[in-house]
Amino acid sequence: MSNNTYGRLLRLTTFGESHGPALGGVIDGFPAGIDIDMDFILSEMARRRPGSTSLGTKRSESDEPEILSGILKGVSTGAPIGFIIRNTSQRSSDYDDIAHSFRPGHADYTYQMKYGIRDPRGGGRSSGRETSCRVFGGALAKLILRNEGIRIDAGVIAVGGTKASGYSWTPPFPPPLYAPECPEREAMENEIRRAAADGDSVGGLIECRATGMIPGLGEPAAGKLDADLAGAIMSIGAVKGIEFGSGFEGTAHRGSENNDMMRMEGGRPVFLSNNAGGILGGISNGNDIIMRIAVKPTPSISTRQLTITDTMEDTEITVRGRHDPCIAIRAVPVAEAMAALVIADHLLISRAYER
Repeated sequence: MSNNTYGRLLRLTTFGESHGPALGGVIDGFPAGIDIDMDFILSEMARRRPGSTSLGTKRSESDEPEILSGILKGVSTGAPIGFIIRNTSQRSSDYDDIAHSFRPGHADYTYQMKYGIRDPRGGGRSSGRETSCRVFGGALAKLILRNEGIRIDAGVIAVGGTKASGYSWTPPFPPPLYAPECPEREAMENEIRRAAADGDSVGGLIECRATGMIPGLGEPAAGKLDADLAGAIMSIGAVKGIEFGSGFEGTAHRGSENNDMMRMEGGRPVFLSNNAGGILGGISNGNDIIMRIAVKPTPSISTRQLTITDTMEDTEITVRGRHDPCIAIRAVPVAEAMAALVIADHLLISRAYER
């Protein structure tokens, strides 16, 4: 038994495996009367799909969702929105020779220990392919937020040991890196290319921002907005850490430096800084929500690695197949999607309280 549902009022349930015939899901609690911008949804799917960037996997999927219910003449009806995304470019034979070996860095071993069975074809349910469903759900959530003037954007700000400096936040960010304009962009791209040439991989750091925020979303104890955002972001495979605002760097500051002081300007309260990252006491304060997300190096690499078999014997493996040398790039739209789903969910919860 496993849990495959995200959200409370706005709920996304997903199904499917990396090498099965299709993935899909159901979005429940989506409000009626929302104009469904399919061009926008397809553009979001295109940013995440395999083959979307020259720095990523060579697997190519169209990732065009087939909508089965909940939308009529381009408008949401309030009924559950069902959809599927067909797999068309599986190459399961790539995994034949390692079907009985646990791939280092993957969930192979833990799945086997939990369920007593696993799908060796690309990781099955634990594959990043599952996130295509999240990006579809996140695109719909963005349409809810668009009506409120809230926007979610993310970009790569570090690759391996190379970090962007002096970047300005002017999204959307172009491929192949999906990074803000900065002096280090070429160096970051080259670091990925070098890792790929070595049969290896590198990690990355993503910054994600929600702009146009309103105050009052989130709860003071259970249901904190930042806790829900952290849980949603950490549910993305390969994500190993998250911070808000000044984050870990803030631990080196005094309270007098880290507190966001306030003044009245033009008849409304204004924060003089945003070290809190837009959330205080689990509740949005109206500032931009700023998160930074640590993504580990892609575990599927062609470098030879030590591991064990499912009969508990020592062995060595080389992972074949088409994999991203830096998964952080295609995780950018996934981070946006999960942030959008959480913030849209809290928006609907807030409206329910108002009633």
